Amino acid sequence: MKPIAFDYHRPQTVPEALALISDLREEAALLAGGMTLGPMLNMRLVRPRAVVDISRMQALQSISVKGDVVVTGAGVVQRDAMRSDIINRELPLLSMALPWVGHFQTRNRGTLGGSVAHADPSAEIPLCLSICGGTVVLQSRRRERRVSAADFFLGALATARRSDEIITTLEWPRTPPGTGCAFAEIAQRRGDFAIAAAACHVRLQQDGCLAALSLGVGGVENRPVVIAVDGFCGRAPEHVGSDLAEHVCANVTAMNDHAAGAEFRLALTKVLVAQVFDEAVAKAKQHEVRPQ
Repeated sequence: MKPIAFDYHRPQTVPEALALISDLREEAALLAGGMTLGPMLNMRLVRPRAVVDISRMQALQSISVKGDVVVTGAGVVQRDAMRSDIINRELPLLSMALPWVGHFQTRNRGTLGGSVAHADPSAEIPLCLSICGGTVVLQSRRRERRVSAADFFLGALATARRSDEIITTLEWPRTPPGTGCAFAEIAQRRGDFAIAAAACHVRLQQDGCLAALSLGVGGVENRPVVIAVDGFCGRAPEHVGSDLAEHVCANVTAMNDHAAGAEFRLALTKVLVAQVFDEAVAKAKQHEVRPQ
C-alpha cells in the first residue's frame, strides 16, 4: 500500500519543530528514524496531515554526562549508542540490550527517543529506561517538563507525551560502581518483538548479601513493568533466585496475543528472571569498583 498524501516538513531547530506541531497538534506525525512510522504510513494505520521530520536535528543527537546523569538526545541513532564509550561505560544495561533491538539495518536508522515515544510493550529501550529509573524530557512552546519513565508509559503505544510536545532528551542515572547488570529476552526469531524480556541491576554488600536490586520485565504486560523487590534486599543471593521468579510472576498480569498466551508468557518470564538475576549477581561479584 501507499500512504495517504501528506505535507512534509524538515525543521532545522527545535523551536521550528515546536512551532509546527503546536499548530498541527494531532494532525502531525513526528519522524525520527521512521522504522515504525514508515510501515504505519504505508499500511495507513496512521493518516497524518503532515509529517515533521526531526531526524537531522543536531540538537537531538548528543550523548553527555552531567553529574550523576547520562543525557542522550532523543535523536541518537541506536547504532551510535552501541558505539558510544559513555553508554558502554556508564549504562551497561542499555549497552547489553541494544544488540537485541531489531536488526543491524534498523539500528542504523532507529533512535532512542523514537523507541521511547512509540512505547511498544516489547521494546528493549523503554524497559531499560524504566529499570534505570530514567526520565523523559519533553518540550513544548510553552515549557519543558520531565516525566519519570514509571509515569511516561501508559499502555501499548500510549504515553504521557502531549500532542504539542517533542521528546528532546532522555536522562539515565549513571550505574553505581559495583553494579552487576543482565538483560535477556525470548522472541520467535532474533530481531522479532520479544515475547518476554527481563532486565536486572544488582549490587552486593561486603558480606555478599543483596544491597540493591532493580528488576523489570517487558513484553508481558502492555508496558514495561518494574517489580517491587525491596523485600529481597539483605538476603543472600543464592537463596533468592527461585523466590524472585515466583514473586515476579505473581505480580504481573500477562497478556494474550497472536504471539503467545498468558500462561506461556509467565513460564518464559520465570526462566528469564532467574537467568538475569543469576547473571547480574555473578557480574556484581566480579565487578571492580571504578574510581570516582
